[in-house]
Order: sequence, then C-alpha cells, then structure tokens
Amino acid sequence: MPFEDNSAMSQKLEFVSLATADGANVSALCRRFGIGRTCAHKLIMRYRVQGDAGLAERSRQPRSSPRRSMPEIEAAALSLRTANPTWGGRKIARVLANNGIGWPSPSTVTGILRRNGVELGVHGGGAKPFIRFEHEAPNDLWQMDFKGHVALRAGRLHPLTVLDDHSRFSLVLEACPDQTTETVKARLIAAFRRYGLPFRIATDNGPPWGDGGRNDFTLLGVWLIETGIAVSHSRPYHPQTLGKEERFHRTLKADAMQGPPFADLAQAQAAFERWRQVYNAERPHDALGGAVPLDRYRISPRDFKETPEPFEHAPGDHVRKIQQKGATSLLGRPFKICKAFAGRAVAFRPTAKDGVFDAFFRHQKIETIDLNLVDR
Repeated sequence: MPFEDNSAMSQKLEFVSLATADGANVSALCRRFGIGRTCAHKLIMRYRVQGDAGLAERSRQPRSSPRRSMPEIEAAALSLRTANPTWGGRKIARVLANNGIGWPSPSTVTGILRRNGVELGVHGGGAKPFIRFEHEAPNDLWQMDFKGHVALRAGRLHPLTVLDDHSRFSLVLEACPDQTTETVKARLIAAFRRYGLPFRIATDNGPPWGDGGRNDFTLLGVWLIETGIAVSHSRPYHPQTLGKEERFHRTLKADAMQGPPFADLAQAQAAFERWRQVYNAERPHDALGGAVPLDRYRISPRDFKETPEPFEHAPGDHVRKIQQKGATSLLGRPFKICKAFAGRAVAFRPTAKDGVFDAFFRHQKIETIDLNLVDR
C-alpha cells in the first residue's frame, strides 16, 4: 500500500510538492502514487494549512521564529553543517531562511563556520557557482548511469542513478546487485510508473546501454525506443557529456557513502532513500539559484504503457524485418546492422543522395546505409 514503508513521510512530501505546483495534474499524480483522490486532497489541504506538520501525526516545531538571536543562528548553522558536512555558506544560509531561523547572508554563515574551526573545501562547500547548460523543461532529458562497483561487507553494490536534466531531480537511486539489462529495466519501469516517460534518456557507452565504444544499441536501448523514448549516448571517452550525473555521483559519494562499507544491499538502499529525500527536497542547489530540485520538477504527462503501442512507418519507407545477427537486404544488396534489432521491423528511408538510406527503428534514427559501398 502507498505511504506505509519507512519512507512514507518523504513520499508524502514529494507527492504534495508535485501536487501543489502550478499546472499540476492531481488525477495523474494519484494514479502514479497509487492513492485515492479523497486521500490526496486531504493531504494537500493539510499541507497548505500546516506545512510539513500536516503530513505527520505528531506535532513539529514551528517553521518560523523571526526573532532568533545570533547565538541561536550560529548554533543552527553549525548543527546543519555537522549533519551535512559537504554544505557551504550558501546552502546553509538558504536552509536557515527557509526554516525561519533568521536571514543570515552566505558570507555570515561562512564566517560562523570558520570561527568555529570548520575548514571549508575539505568535504565540499565554499566553491564558486558556475553556469551549465540545461534543458528547458522537466523530462526533456534524463541522464542515467551506474556509479561504479562499491564494496559491501559481503558482496558488491552497483548504485543506479537517473537524474532529470532540467531540475536535477533524482528519479532513481537504487542499490542494485548487478548491472544487467533486467535489473535496470525493472528499476526504470518503477520510475516510469511513478513519474511518466521522458522524451529522451542519455547514457554512456558501457553495458548494459552500450557496447563499450562503438555507440551501438543494446537490447535495453531497443526496449526504451519501443517504450517511446529517444536514446542517445555520450561520445566515447567524454564523460563530461553526462556532466550532471558525474556531479551527482560526487555529491552522493561525499554525502551518503562515506564511512565503513554498508553491510548489505538493504542497508545501502535505506541510506540512499534517506539521502535522496534530503537531496530532492531540502538541499539547496547552487545551479538552481538556491532552490531544491523538487521546486522545479513536474511529472511527465506521458504515461507508461505496459505493452508497446503499434507504430506506423512513413510513406516511402522500405520496411525490413531484421534477421539474426542483424542481417537484412535492400534493393538486392545484403548487409548487416546492429544485431540488437534482430526480429524487429526497421525502416530504410531514402535521403537526397542516390543509394543512401537512413535506417529508423520507430522514431529513432539508428544509422545511415550507403548501398554504393555495399558489394552485390
């Protein structure tokens, strides 16, 4: 049942934050989160009247204390830094203001930290902000990657992360036992059911989404295209193409993966879920002007379909069913394309150059074929 596990409060906060955003589709959110409209509107009403306290049974400390003294502000700033050792003056000042604990400037908070012997820059904080390219709207692009192999006390951990490019919202943070196609697919289906479909997903070239360098498609990529998502890969040996994922991984490591190894996958997942709530809803993001990712994220209007929908090819396309190992032929010329498309229909669309065709699988261009270079 929804909202009944250990992360119930974080799920409620995520739901009401998305539901109270401008233009939110509450009915769609109810379907995605698996709750009824009566329950949803009750949560929304309580949240609007009482804030976070309206989502919990016990009372909470008031969010606003306008007459805080400087010692209280200093104590609160130090407490936040202790709890979040990667945060610098900008983030701490923003959270203090959000919680009604005075309005100190970032430089004031930095001074407090330095006076109390906190060395900025050791774990993070104190760096100057910089501007990055971002897509215009949520769900235009999701970035996806594994954060390497991490040792457990017994076994290995493979953190799977998916990040929305526009908002930096963490959509998936899963403690996986491996990096197989089925493992990734199961986690993505859960995210698609909750948040809807993105228009495009970007990955690197490693398995299970690439062949390690040739930028070829895999069975996972083919499934994503069938689901209605465009797939793109970073250039080989250019990890900066997925810069937001790389930055997210550094923050994840510094904030949630310091200290002794996790005992098992369950302990790792519990830690990830706690940190994901802080990252999405509490930690100010410099690239977002001090806002949190949940302030900018909206669910996608594109619902996930459990079964791929039929696809109609364009007039003039030469449609071929790809044989084993990628074998096919066109105008009497045999050739091969990526073997991941075996058993599926691929359309070859004429270009302006005679004998040259663009190969499409559904909406996705997969390569260009020049029959002039193919032996008869």
